[in-house]
Amino acid sequence: MANTIHVDVVSAEESIFSGEATFVALPGESGELGIYPRHTPLITRIRPGSVRIQKADGNEEFVFVAGGILEVQPSRVTVLSDTAIRGKDLDDEKVNAAKRAAEEALRNAKTEIDMAKATSELAILAAELAALRKYRQKR
Repeated sequence: MANTIHVDVVSAEESIFSGEATFVALPGESGELGIYPRHTPLITRIRPGSVRIQKADGNEEFVFVAGGILEVQPSRVTVLSDTAIRGKDLDDEKVNAAKRAAEEALRNAKTEIDMAKATSELAILAAELAALRKYRQKR
């Protein structure tokens, strides 16, 4: 019996992580999900937040995702997200600048659509900042 599960984290642009893991934790639609090898098959949406991958070598990898889809098979986990950023590539200055721009857009929103867009952007950026803090604490 295998003690690992193959994990792929893919963004619209590139493969962010591909490798063997002993455990994966990520923000499911209804709460935090933990996936071990031989997990029951599952497809669900995921919220913005961090995917924590306990690699086979014992090290951890963090990937921020701006929401997406999770597919779990007994020997494979696939995370598909429009935006996925490796923990080590998160840049708090860029995130904070984008957050200020989104807050400004929210203040200046003229329509409900503008307001919804800005609110959604702020939620993603808040999750990205939380993922960044979590990543920094682990190092």
